[in-house]
Amino acid sequence: MPVLTDGHITVRQVRLRDARAMERELLANRNWLRPWEATSPYAPRSFDMRASIRSLLSNARSGGGLPLVMEYDGELAGQLNVSGITYGSLSSATLGYWVSERFAGKGVTPTSVALATDHCFSQLGLHRMEICIRPENGPSLRVVEKLGFRYEGLRRRYIHINGDWRDHFCFALVREEVPDGVLRRWKNGRVPAGVASIPDADRRASELPLVPPPALF
Repeated sequence: MPVLTDGHITVRQVRLRDARAMERELLANRNWLRPWEATSPYAPRSFDMRASIRSLLSNARSGGGLPLVMEYDGELAGQLNVSGITYGSLSSATLGYWVSERFAGKGVTPTSVALATDHCFSQLGLHRMEICIRPENGPSLRVVEKLGFRYEGLRRRYIHINGDWRDHFCFALVREEVPDGVLRRWKNGRVPAGVASIPDADRRASELPLVPPPALF
């Protein structure tokens, strides 16, 4: 995995020696990150960062993901994972990330997502990249709007987040949409307007409980 850079921002593969800095950022940002933090419905997650990094690197060696960190002027600013990498007829992956509150508003997340997506399209040969976001997560929704990820629909109770199954809005890009790259299209002001717009019906649906269908007798 090469080091990807744009201005103040760098994206590189995570290393075991990043564990202490990542733990420090996660602990300092508990209130900021908790509403968006993936949890397990079966057992509490262990806060063993070195074990987590080892697992991510093992998955990377088998080709299933790219575990990355985002840096701003050489300082760790967050984490970005490309997961669920699938080749062949699907050739797709999913992006997930967190950024420290003190780096919010500095362009770290959109730039890093653009760099990682361009790498996956141009170097890994993937065809589709997906981001799924909780309806309440305004900052992440602005990221996909800036970069022109296209809205694809509402997924009900899709991922276990902060202790419960949560609805997510799904966004994606395919390689044909960005022949010159995600980063270049964004920097040149050529992101199509409205592609990340969420229909009012989906917004309303995400605010309602999921009601099971009536039993048929």
